[in-house]
Amino acid sequence: MAFTCGTGKHRRPSRVKRTTSNAVGVAALTTTGVIGTLAAPALAADSSVEQTGLTQAITIGDTVAAQIDAQAAAQQRAADEAAAREKAEQAARKRAVEEAKRERAAEERAARAAERKRLNTFVLPIPGSYVSTGYKAGGSLWSSGSHTGVDFHAASGTPVHAVGSGTVVTAGWGGAYGNQVVLRMHDGTYTMYGHLSSIGVAVGQTVTPGGRLGLSGATGNTTGPHLHFEARTTAEYGSDIDPVAYLRSHGVNV
Repeated sequence: MAFTCGTGKHRRPSRVKRTTSNAVGVAALTTTGVIGTLAAPALAADSSVEQTGLTQAITIGDTVAAQIDAQAAAQQRAADEAAAREKAEQAARKRAVEEAKRERAAEERAARAAERKRLNTFVLPIPGSYVSTGYKAGGSLWSSGSHTGVDFHAASGTPVHAVGSGTVVTAGWGGAYGNQVVLRMHDGTYTMYGHLSSIGVAVGQTVTPGGRLGLSGATGNTTGPHLHFEARTTAEYGSDIDPVAYLRSHGVNV
């Protein structure tokens, strides 16, 4: 009698083979990041596969797709917000740079204006001093018969200052004036400082208001130490003008 073996071609696939197929499908989905969306019933449908022999299919539902879209939209919003923040920060940095430039420009303008004001300012030749002998005072002490300038009270060795901005045109012995300095002022007038005990500037040197010219003394034709100060229209003797009026016209309180 012949026996028929139970390994015919119509035998259903073994449980091991079907399980392997399912595992391969799940592994493939894992690499794409979709495994987290599998529902338990999809994995539990082994009995239907066993009955039909069909390959198991896993689909992404509308809910998962909506979640993906929402995530993509959130990422886009985050990117847009980051770009907007960066743009705002760049604009703020640009404004800060421009503001700093404006402030520096304003400070530079103010500094230039202050320097111009300082250079145009006139001061007393000896701060805190006073006129001891006035302009055009008469007497035999002066060869012209009258005083061609004013005398400022000063002890010997007192610093003598330029009354304004100018250039030294004379620095040396001046006969009756003793040691003298003559300045050509920035406005074209001249000032003279006489009877100095020492001179601290040279011809051609520029000076600013309050710049030291030398020290007061009693050199030349004088009865004692003081500063003889003149205002002139030229550098030469005889072109004198009222020095007190000259200083006052330039804002000096004499």
